[in-house]
Amino acid sequence: MPALHNFCLNSNLFICFASVDTQSNYYLYLLPLIAALIGWITNYLAVKMLFHPKLPISILGISVQGVFPKRQAQLARKLGDLVSDELFSVEEISTKIKEFSTSPESMELIGEKIEKTIREKLVKSFPMLSMFLTDEMIAKVTGIFKVELQNFILESADSLTQKLEAELDVREMVTVKVEAFSTEKLEELLTSLMKKEFRFIEWVGAFLGFLIGCIQVALTLAGS
Repeated sequence: MPALHNFCLNSNLFICFASVDTQSNYYLYLLPLIAALIGWITNYLAVKMLFHPKLPISILGISVQGVFPKRQAQLARKLGDLVSDELFSVEEISTKIKEFSTSPESMELIGEKIEKTIREKLVKSFPMLSMFLTDEMIAKVTGIFKVELQNFILESADSLTQKLEAELDVREMVTVKVEAFSTEKLEELLTSLMKKEFRFIEWVGAFLGFLIGCIQVALTLAGS
């Protein structure tokens, strides 16, 4: 009887430990999923903290604020410098204006307009001119006006460039515009443009968490 009692007791203890060990392994195998969830939540919060909180709040004596709301003024200045120095040039705009306004196509259209004005409006206002204005003479007058007008356009473009350079502060204009841009609009704009990228960041966190969890499980099982 004692032997049978001890056998039964040992059997019960074995079953108990086997149950505990099985339950421990069950929880151990959940570790990758838990780690994946933690990784996803961490990256999700990191993305949200780019824009939130919009106003600084104090947590345990530490001031916390979203990256973009906190750095909006610095971002505005950097964008102003970038646009002014690298992206926008008054001289380039003036050069393009000269090229377009004095291109052969533009001058051809101007010549047609001048000739039409001479034939229709000038002759209508002064009927006697029709006796002297031949096609050859109209062509010469049109050519003279085209040359003078082309020179006038070039001189006006140079004058306009100097005035714009003196009065148009691109750096200041961009800085003021960006500083006045609401964080809600900025969040909406960036989220619409980078929705897939933000989602990818979140899933990368989940994948890395799952991978780390699998490694921890493998190390734990190898150590046991």
